This record gives sequence, C-alpha cells and structure tokens, in this order.
Amino acid sequence: MEPTIELARKLIVEQFPEWSNLEIKHVQKSGHDNRTFRLGDTMSIRLPSHEAYAPQVEKEAKWLPMLAPHFDLPITVPIAKGKPSRLYPYSWSVNRWIEGQTPDRSNTDLQQLAVDLAAFLKKLYSIDSTGGPIAGKHNFFRGGELAVYKHETETAIAMLGEQIDGDACAHVFKEALSSKWSKPSVWVHGDVAPGNLLVKNRKLAGVIDFGSSGVGDPACDLVMAWTFFDKDSRNVFKEKIGLDADTWNRSKGWALWKALITYNSEVDDVRQNAHSTIKEILQD
Repeated sequence: MEPTIELARKLIVEQFPEWSNLEIKHVQKSGHDNRTFRLGDTMSIRLPSHEAYAPQVEKEAKWLPMLAPHFDLPITVPIAKGKPSRLYPYSWSVNRWIEGQTPDRSNTDLQQLAVDLAAFLKKLYSIDSTGGPIAGKHNFFRGGELAVYKHETETAIAMLGEQIDGDACAHVFKEALSSKWSKPSVWVHGDVAPGNLLVKNRKLAGVIDFGSSGVGDPACDLVMAWTFFDKDSRNVFKEKIGLDADTWNRSKGWALWKALITYNSEVDDVRQNAHSTIKEILQD
C-alpha cells in the first residue's frame, strides 16, 4: 500500500481527531522506507511504505525518547503512535517537526558538516547501549557483520562485468571482510545519508529517521565519507571520528555494497550516486 496524503488525513481523523483541523502537506523529501507528511507547523506524519519497515515504528517509539536528551542537536522524537486499522495495516507515527534543509553542495559547508557529523556520531556511540536492539532483519543488519551481504556483493560485481573495475572492487570488499568490531557494541544510526540529515546556515541542524538504528559495529555509519563528502572533507571526517583503520575499511565495504547493488538503478539520482561512490572508493 502506497501511503498518500489522503490516507494520512483519514488516519488523523480516525485516530487523532484533535489534530484533524491541522493542514497536512507534502514535504520536499518524503523518503523511501517511510512516507513523511507535514502536520500543522510543529509535527510530521510518518507512514511505513512496506511491511518490512513497519517494526521500525515500535523501535523508534521505545528508544528515541531515551536517546534524544543526549544530543545538542534535535533528532526525531515520536509524539504519538498510530495503530493498524481498516485504513492502513501497519503502526505509524506522529513526530516532532525539525526545521532544516536536506544537505547538498549548494547549502552546506562540507568540512563543517564533517566536523558536526563526527561530533554527533561520537556522542551517539558514547550512549549506553545495554538492551538496545541487536542488528538483524529489523534494520537490515546495520551494525552487524558485513559478511551477510557477501554473496550479494560478489554477485553484483560479476553481473556488472566491464562496467566497473571488478578486481579493485573485490579487493576493497575482501579487505572490509578481514576484520570485525571487537569492542563493546555501540548505538548506530544505521542510515547516515543526506536524506536523513538537516542543515541550517550551512551547518548540521538535526538528524532524522532512526528506523535502521540498532547496536553493534559503527562502521555502517561512516559511509557518507564516500557517498557525499569530497576528499578534503572526507579526511576531516576521518580525523574527527577517530575510529581505527579496520573500522574505516569495513565502512568502505558497506558503501561499496550499496553502490554496487544500485549501480544500474532506474532512478537517476540513485544511479549517479552509486557511480560517484565507487569512483571515490577506488580513488581513496
């Protein structure tokens, strides 16, 4: 079921009539795993786009109120949780609206974002992860071992053939698989990407969408080093995040896996980003 603004309006009327007089609007970046709509001036509605993403609602409702007070920046905070009904089969959420723009090269100071993002992630990794959700299907194994995507990655390399430097990609992925996170598990966001960051005045202003969060290996959170940052800002990010070389290499493997499986995407932006990411990885 594709969530629409009409569905969002009906769900609010059905389950939260006290907000039924508020305007519901489309947002610039609605998302993939979930569809987001603006509710009045201070809230947003978030509807999972598929059954696979539905468990994220319960997870965010449980853990985000605990995580939020640790940060100087705002993060997604659930205000209310909608229930499955005859209109819509999954749980859904109403969250606090955070002002900001999706970062791009025109509205963001890359080196400042590298500093800000590293600081945010270091704070996240310092929060007690006791009892947190272990990597698994609920977050597509973010924070778990990259080996879960070994077959998929090797298959993509073989299928892409001469479109890529297969030997170089295979080497990068082999190096990524050669180590494991041996320290205590930490909280991970799980999907650190421009679409889940907000900027104001060219600086990081908020972090949203913790649906892929969990506890485990932080390597999955560093992929913006190659998917968004340029060489200079990547070096700043690497220095400020302060993680070891093995974790950096595992992160490179996470970025490569996603780029390979989306290399021939029918969505122009996704395909172009995949091509750029592989280029950055192999030149790094």
